[in-house]
Amino acid sequence: MILLLALFALALIATPIAFAMGAASVLQLAVIGDYLQLQWIPRRMMDGLASYPLLAVPFFILAAELMNTAGITARIFTFSTAMVGHIRGGLGHVNVLSSVLFSGMSGSAIADAAGLGKIQIPEMTRNGYPAPFSAAITAASATIGPIVPPSIPLVIYGVVAEESVVRLLIAGFVPGVLIALLLSFAVYVQAVRHDYPIAPRTTRDERVSASRKAILPIAMPVILIGGILSGFFTPTEAALVAVVYALVLITLIYREAGAGDVWSAFRTSSLEASKVLLIVGLAYPVSLVLTTMELPQQLVKLFLSISDSSMVFMLATCVLLLIIGCFLESVSAMIIVVPLLLAPAQAFGVDPIHFGVVVVLNLMIGLVTPPFGLSMFIACEISGVRQGAFIKAMAPYYLALLSGLLLVAFVPELSTGLPDLVFGAR
Repeated sequence: MILLLALFALALIATPIAFAMGAASVLQLAVIGDYLQLQWIPRRMMDGLASYPLLAVPFFILAAELMNTAGITARIFTFSTAMVGHIRGGLGHVNVLSSVLFSGMSGSAIADAAGLGKIQIPEMTRNGYPAPFSAAITAASATIGPIVPPSIPLVIYGVVAEESVVRLLIAGFVPGVLIALLLSFAVYVQAVRHDYPIAPRTTRDERVSASRKAILPIAMPVILIGGILSGFFTPTEAALVAVVYALVLITLIYREAGAGDVWSAFRTSSLEASKVLLIVGLAYPVSLVLTTMELPQQLVKLFLSISDSSMVFMLATCVLLLIIGCFLESVSAMIIVVPLLLAPAQAFGVDPIHFGVVVVLNLMIGLVTPPFGLSMFIACEISGVRQGAFIKAMAPYYLALLSGLLLVAFVPELSTGLPDLVFGAR
């Protein structure tokens, strides 16, 4: 209770979440008089950050920033428009497809919402789509980013849960495509109801031209996942390959970025990566406190005393994570929650890979949910839409996201089927 109350109080006075977690952990250990564990906090923080798979995080952030720097997102948007822009609610479908393609380069919902949103939202409003609709579908489709491989949150989950990052990345593919299909269905229903614009079908030559301009950026996720599956490089090395590939594209092939643009991308991504890794480092003391208090074991007993059904456990977990995701930043929430819930999940026979995808999807929905959804803030800022109008426009997409979440939670094969097919069942 001391830990939770301290976290809540520090959050109320706008303390950065990383420092709030560190301070609350120190306070909890000091109050219970566990000075030996208190001395171990700096070492635990360094051990938590000294993880080879965690190196992938800053490199994927840098790759996304480089792609945003030099017109790559515009090429993806043009390609998506040529392919699906003629369907009813065309630019809404373009929005979703662009997110799927861009997610294969960034692995970040925030990068997706910010990078693609700056192009998609103005273009949609210019073509007669209401600004709230444009903002809502942009934020909703950005949740695909951390599900479709590569995924920064899934890498972090793999580090925290000590699970195979490769299996986790592959596990996200089918759920990511499922979410994209559900969002596109919601767009189509809304477009028919409100008679949203429909673009003329592009000619074959226009599709070929758009494909040629976008083929190299689109090839990036194929190269990354192909290299990982073939064993040619690890997920961490794949992140570095993504950076090199992005640098070659923007400086040597497209030549749309100068030295100043590249430097700016390195600077911005360094700051973003520092924030993420600081949260990761200072979340480990929280994990230390939870382990010291034997809270995971107590939760196992509590859940088993309530029900022995894995479905009840998964439903309770989804509700809990959706609530947490509304208030906590996704990385810090995951590092706090995963050590707590992983032991009960395993006690109920839930596959850790399946559980990881469910955790990440829950927390990504939190990014588009008030009061602290970061993707919601970004979409509202770009579009100039007030939060009330945004939330109203998000209603059908909340329904689509929650439907996808329930399917993924209660049909484990959606997450585990592809990794088992590729690597063999565990």
